[in-house]
Amino acid sequence: MANNNKAVVPEARMALNQMKAEIAGELGLANYESMDKGNLTSRQNGYVGGYMTKRLVEAAERNMAGK
Repeated sequence: MANNNKAVVPEARMALNQMKAEIAGELGLANYESMDKGNLTSRQNGYVGGYMTKRLVEAAERNMAGK
């Protein structure tokens, strides 16, 4: 299946990939970048994306609050 996600800020792609790897590691998914995501459960993949979203929202809220 093709990935049709288009980055709004392409320069952020490396930072987002690094964040994804860090979160996956915290969740016990070592070598997440190189593993076949098709072998993971939907729950495992969903946790990574969910925690990324949570952290990005928290960062945006802090930024908007001037902290």
